[in-house]
Amino acid sequence: MTALITRHEPVTLRKLIGVGAGIAGICLIIGTQALGGLGHELWAQLAIVAATVCYAGAAIFGRGFKCLDPMLPAAGSMLCGAVILVPLSLVFDQPWTLAPSTASILALLGLSVFSTALAFVIYFRLIHTLGSVGTTSQAYLRVPIGVGIGALFLGESLGSTAWLGMGFVVAGVAAMTIPIRKPAFAR
Repeated sequence: MTALITRHEPVTLRKLIGVGAGIAGICLIIGTQALGGLGHELWAQLAIVAATVCYAGAAIFGRGFKCLDPMLPAAGSMLCGAVILVPLSLVFDQPWTLAPSTASILALLGLSVFSTALAFVIYFRLIHTLGSVGTTSQAYLRVPIGVGIGALFLGESLGSTAWLGMGFVVAGVAAMTIPIRKPAFAR
């Protein structure tokens, strides 16, 4: 989207190769059998594509907050989400009828503070420093991290294509995020 629509930051050959390597790596990790059900649950699959486009659009839109402290767009995002979700929760979930456990409430607080609020601040800071392509490149790491956790904690075995795919993903993310050093000129 950055290269074709907004052109708000340079999309170098290196970044394009990084995107290609990341996509190839994900395909190697999940395998071709994942495409076997393509078209069977079309609405769900289209929803995932729409969510992906929205995710990319959010990173591009987030560049508009470049002049602000990252805390402000993060707080604004949280407040907008609350304005939308709290009334819906009151109508559909009727929270006064629920009796959550202490563990559930602590999990909610942990997720809201660390996985959402702090993550939003980091996200908007990264948009300022890495740009939208670099910031969204972290999404490629979700699959290999999930597969790695499965191997580490669940004893799942990884084939050679999964290892190769992880290498492609890491190389792709590095290509998209590590800045190119400019040579120092000798005096």
